[in-house]
This record gives sequence, structure tokens and C-alpha cells, in this order.
Amino acid sequence: MSDNLPAIPGMNNGVASSTGSGNGFLALAGRTAKLAASALFLKEGMHLLRSHMQANANAAMRLSEMCGQAEVEPRFTSMIEDTSAALTAVAEASGEMVNAADSVDTDARGFNNAHDREYRPGYEASNGSGVRQAKPGFYRRTGRRS
Repeated sequence: MSDNLPAIPGMNNGVASSTGSGNGFLALAGRTAKLAASALFLKEGMHLLRSHMQANANAAMRLSEMCGQAEVEPRFTSMIEDTSAALTAVAEASGEMVNAADSVDTDARGFNNAHDREYRPGYEASNGSGVRQAKPGFYRRTGRRS
């Protein structure tokens, strides 16, 4: 994982730092925030890859045209054209990766927002009470819920 990711609450060197099983409010929020940030870094990298591959494909196509004008042996010109087509395919595939990373980012942010709306009031109340609380999931395991 990149060292360029922002600091995220509930995370310690990429590992959930919540007490217990790592299922605490901040740990889960931190993991989904890190997922969203990672998707953004992937998206940025794929944009760079796409523009680089498209520029290389265009250069290869220009080279094949010059080879044609210079009457270079056709099999070599054909190889250069095949290379240009392959680079164009990589550029198109990186565009599809951008779409997938964008979807992951959107879904992670949506999940984080829904999680925050649902559980932040309880998290704030339990932290503000001054009473030590049970570990996350305790009431689910014992069947005791209030």
C-alpha cells in the first residue's frame, strides 16, 4: 500500500487499531476510508497509464506510417501497427479500470456515510458516558441486547 495515503482515524500502519477484534466504530470507518483513498490512488494511476499508453500508440502509428513512406519491409511495418493496436487496447482497458475504481470509491464512501449516520450517535453516547463499554459484538454473541 502506498505511503502517500492520508492518516485515517482508527488505523495504525494500515491495521485496525480498535481494541478487541478490530470491529469498532473507528476501525471500520478507517478501513472503508482507506479503501476509498486507495481507489482514488488507483484511479489517478490509471489515468496516467491511459494517457501514456495512448501517446505511445499514437507514436507507434506515426512510426508505421513513416516506415510505409520509406518503403520498409511490410512485415516490420505490420509489427509496429500491431504494437500500436496493443497499446491502444491497454489504454482502453485502463479506462475500464478507472470506472471500476470510481465505483469502489463511491460505494466505500456511501457505506462510510451510512455507517456513520447509523452508529455515530451510539458511539458518541458510549464514549461520553464515562462507563466502560463491552467490546464490539459482545451483545450479539450473548444474545443480550437492550
